[in-house]
Amino acid sequence: MGGNGGQPSVHTYKSLVEDGAVCFAEPPKRPTGRLVMHSMAMFGREFCYAVEAAYVTPVLLSVGLPKRLYSVVWLLSPVLGFLLQPVVGSASDHCQARWGRRRPYILTLCVLMLLGMALYLNGDVVVSALVADSRKKVIWAISITMIGVVLFDFAADFIDGPIKAYLFDVCSHQDKERGLHYHALFTGFGGALGYLLGSIDWAHLELRRVLGTEFQVMFFFSSLVLTLCFIIHLCSIPESPLRDAAMDMPTQQAPLLPSDRMFEYGSIKKVKNSYGNSKLLVLREKGKNTAEQSRRTMLKALVSMPSHYRYLCISHFIGWTAFLSNMLFFTDYMGQIVYHGDPYSAHNSTEFLIYQRGVEVGCWGLCINSMFSSLYSYFQKALLSYLGLKGLYFVGYLLFGLGTGFIGLFPNVYSTLVLCTSFGVMSNTLYTVPFNLIAKYHQEEKEEQRQQSLGEGSDDSGRGQGLDCAALTCMVQLAQIMVGCGLGFLVNLAGSVSVVVITASVVALIGCCFVVLFVKYIN
Repeated sequence: MGGNGGQPSVHTYKSLVEDGAVCFAEPPKRPTGRLVMHSMAMFGREFCYAVEAAYVTPVLLSVGLPKRLYSVVWLLSPVLGFLLQPVVGSASDHCQARWGRRRPYILTLCVLMLLGMALYLNGDVVVSALVADSRKKVIWAISITMIGVVLFDFAADFIDGPIKAYLFDVCSHQDKERGLHYHALFTGFGGALGYLLGSIDWAHLELRRVLGTEFQVMFFFSSLVLTLCFIIHLCSIPESPLRDAAMDMPTQQAPLLPSDRMFEYGSIKKVKNSYGNSKLLVLREKGKNTAEQSRRTMLKALVSMPSHYRYLCISHFIGWTAFLSNMLFFTDYMGQIVYHGDPYSAHNSTEFLIYQRGVEVGCWGLCINSMFSSLYSYFQKALLSYLGLKGLYFVGYLLFGLGTGFIGLFPNVYSTLVLCTSFGVMSNTLYTVPFNLIAKYHQEEKEEQRQQSLGEGSDDSGRGQGLDCAALTCMVQLAQIMVGCGLGFLVNLAGSVSVVVITASVVALIGCCFVVLFVKYIN
């Protein structure tokens, strides 16, 4: 993807101070293979998301979850995410682990994702083996399955912020754009493979008989893919520990490092003097007040953030509200409106079988969405030089708004499947353009700091890349809350699920106007 092409690629760290002036070191150029390895986390996460989308409703129905608890399952995770996401982002900004700032959080959230999948895909089997009383068995199965779904969604939503911040920390601006491109590419591939795997009839295959049930088969593949992808991701690019970077950060009073010395990235030489010791003391003091500082930083970032950050968050909220309004109800729309099935009929009736067929075709539509999202990443890379980020942002919202509008007005199987490509354009746009803008905002701030020779501007502002990525990701949870609370009411009011796609279209077209009029773009 294009960007500010004037920045030179630096392969090693030079001295941080030259001729008495502050010089901001640029991370080295990353090989394509390393960026691909970094993107495997998105592949694994989206693969597991697709498995959840395909199987979580059958799992919840199989354990006997009452309908009145559905909203609790879907709303609890985004509510927790919206409240805690900035705290995690701020805490990662100040993490002093020797392994780096972001990777400890990514590893922890990956383990929570595995635990959540284990609970909601295997909870019923475990409870059946441990509990004999049939009434207690149902209660425990429902409870464990709900905990698993909430835990998985919570961790999977949270992990996106540290992954993006990790990329921004260790890459130059050009590599950030390339990395986001590969993130979008592998997000689409992961989702497509997850949907395809979920569409396989495992009932007559040997693996299903060996593992027990179809749910255990999906847990086997999901846990294997997620584990391998995150091992590759965590080994992709080394992080420089925060304490080492702080010790080497130059100030007006700091002794100059020899200008002819060059250090490899990730192995910054420690300065053994009183300045370095004072820096460590400051870091230790910060570590003692992490929780308090996280709360202050969160409030400062979300309440007093610069207007261009706030407008970007609002546009991200509008985009995800439109996208989720369509995606969460799309298979139901296909079954009821396009195929004219009835989900409330008897399970052996023709109307219910027709509805099931519509749901299956809807899953293929979601697979088309994921595949075209990956394909569009290449078109996006070519279009960036012609349209810029503003044009790409506008086109993504516009095509999605028009596509969902035509689907709602003219329900037809083949035209609907073709228009699912517009979903891919939107998802790719949401995963790349806002984070590209965040990277550009931070680059502009660093340029201003460089010009003013201020080396600690981030401490003064109380903001970091992890927190800004978390604030942006919070909008996804806020959109989930809005969709979960509002669309059910609209469907009941209108008496038809068609209102869902029409709502998605209207919100996306409103987003078109917003991204043009309010979002700040940097050339």
